[in-house]
Amino acid sequence: MPIQPVISNTTPLIGLSGINYLPLLRDLYTEVWIPREVEKEFLALDETVYQEVLNSAPWIKVIDLTNPQSAAIYQGIDDGEAEVFALAVEHDARLVLLDENKGRKKGKEIGLTVKGTVGVLQEAKEEGLIDVIKPLLIQLRDNGIHLSKSLISDALQEAGETD
Repeated sequence: MPIQPVISNTTPLIGLSGINYLPLLRDLYTEVWIPREVEKEFLALDETVYQEVLNSAPWIKVIDLTNPQSAAIYQGIDDGEAEVFALAVEHDARLVLLDENKGRKKGKEIGLTVKGTVGVLQEAKEEGLIDVIKPLLIQLRDNGIHLSKSLISDALQEAGETD
């Protein structure tokens, strides 16, 4: 049976690496695939820093699309998201990691299972990999990752971390 990969867009990589919790992806999913465009977007932020992040995470695999033009059918989203969707459809992904609302909506419309960075932290807590998510959500927000007050509130309630 072929592997059903977990495929990530750029923002979950940025968010989790920014709070030094990128290895949660390995602990939860063993291996994570990213398309070439996501690698390009990630490295464009700070090539030296983020190349080291990728080098220290050999379980993140850069995978080329079998048909590079297949991403073109996904309109109204950025190139990285389009390649994530194309790769996910091509390889029957079990999960797509994606934070942007427009992309999440589109992913669900085409039948993909979508989870964001906050969902990854919630899953890590459920699996006993971390004890609390509240300080991590605050760190993500402080690092510039957009998390609405309602998202934080809902996540804390689901995690049993309400005051």
